[in-house]
Amino acid sequence: MGFFKESGSPTSNKAIARLQQLIWVLIYGGLLTLVLGLSVQRIDDPLGWSMVVVGGVVAALGFVLIYVRSRLSIKD
Repeated sequence: MGFFKESGSPTSNKAIARLQQLIWVLIYGGLLTLVLGLSVQRIDDPLGWSMVVVGGVVAALGFVLIYVRSRLSIKD
């Protein structure tokens, strides 16, 4: 007896696992870049702001992928 219910959708567990890895890399990488951009901003304002923007966009993409993951069904 498995923990998850089986469904007839075409998405495999391997694809879901790869998507989850990508989600967390995007979120943590984006937030790290955002924080580094805030500290770089004190020395070089344009570079700092560009790092903040890029980090925020990357982290937001990770959060959007969490929503996408919640809408996918799992297939064994």
